[in-house]
Amino acid sequence: MNSSLNNGLNTGLIRAKAALLSLLQNHPKRVVAALCALMLGGGGAAFAVANMIPDAAEVQVRNVLEVVEPLPLQWQAEALERHALNLFRTEATRSSDTVESLLKRLGIDDARAAAFLRKDSDARNTLLGRAGRNVTAEATADHKLLKLSVRWNPLDDGSFKRLVVQRNSQGFSARIEDAVLTSGTRMASGVIRSSLFAATDDARVPDNVATQLAEIFAGDIDFHRALRKGDRFSVVYETLEADGEPMRAGRVLSAEFTNGGKAYQAMWFQEPDAAKGAYFNPNGQSLRHAYLASPLAFSRVTSGFSMRVHPISHIWKAHLGVDYAAPTGTEVRTVADGTVEFAGVQRGFGNVVIVEHRNHHSTVYAHLSRIGVRAGERVTQGEKIGAVGSTGWATGPHLHFEFRVNGVHQDPLTLAKQSETTPVTAAAKAAFDKAAAAMKTDLTAAATLRPTSVQ
Repeated sequence: MNSSLNNGLNTGLIRAKAALLSLLQNHPKRVVAALCALMLGGGGAAFAVANMIPDAAEVQVRNVLEVVEPLPLQWQAEALERHALNLFRTEATRSSDTVESLLKRLGIDDARAAAFLRKDSDARNTLLGRAGRNVTAEATADHKLLKLSVRWNPLDDGSFKRLVVQRNSQGFSARIEDAVLTSGTRMASGVIRSSLFAATDDARVPDNVATQLAEIFAGDIDFHRALRKGDRFSVVYETLEADGEPMRAGRVLSAEFTNGGKAYQAMWFQEPDAAKGAYFNPNGQSLRHAYLASPLAFSRVTSGFSMRVHPISHIWKAHLGVDYAAPTGTEVRTVADGTVEFAGVQRGFGNVVIVEHRNHHSTVYAHLSRIGVRAGERVTQGEKIGAVGSTGWATGPHLHFEFRVNGVHQDPLTLAKQSETTPVTAAAKAAFDKAAAAMKTDLTAAATLRPTSVQ
């Protein structure tokens, strides 16, 4: 009964709306007058409109019954059973891999495939004893190998090689193909919890990108002593990709590093007529200082420029330099252009190199395992001059580094930050400003990607 009444009311409402529409079209002035009366008359007007709806008892009701047949499901179930569900997995090769260990990591359980990979010379030479090669396997639902692809980049010529092992009616076949690498851009960001490399690992950022970050901001941030828990970074960098998988990372295009609450930004920019590019801050000031902040690539510092107890004499005295712990043989570089003043053995310093720079500045590199320059030789910033060792008065392999101004010891990291830089030329400023605006947009997007990277 309620259903019939509702249907009747709905039909009545439709008819009332049609009548009102006709009235509006034929007598607009009367309708306006009625609306005014409705607003002024309150309940009386509402009663008048409601009376236009027909009585529910006068509405004719007709029930319609229809039988609905369910769709057949058997053919759908049979189609699902016939559908082959293939599995895909990607891994990187390890130098210690055997055919069995690699297939196990790929989720493959296929004796025939293992036998073929052991026998085929292309497959064996490509997979075994080769660390870091990208392998993708396609397998059936019961873990039998259908196709295996291996990609690697033997030459720095924009190409890569691809080994394809495929199941066929006779068993398996293998072929090696040449293909072209494609250029891509990736973004990532992270938070320092324990170390820079731990944070970049969490963000799936390659090690060479992490090293570039430390080098780019070395003039502003002391990564050896001033890195703090909670520091943040965002980075945009180039990748070279094979079949959509990154083969290797390229140059950092832009980056931001927040250290101790202060944000530093950098972008790669090459002026139109310049032989090579460089990193600049958003104001167009070069990040390349006259002095590098460190004579080693990013590494752990055992002691800073401060008071300490000497490790051998056990006397509390000023430590007039910075000690960098590093394995014996680690390359040591000069922090600025200059001339080698001394290269040889000097008491507690052991093997030592002293480089004279302009403005009566000099740098000292001590405890070297070997010396790679001679007195009087000209050296340029970043040039290799020796290797870390433990000669002289040293309890273990490390580099002792000093910076002197007019013979007086100074904090090398402070002087590196204060050294002069070169700005973008006036002719290139407009192009730089446009690129800097795009950089800020990219870094804003990268900052939202914590803690993983995306393409």
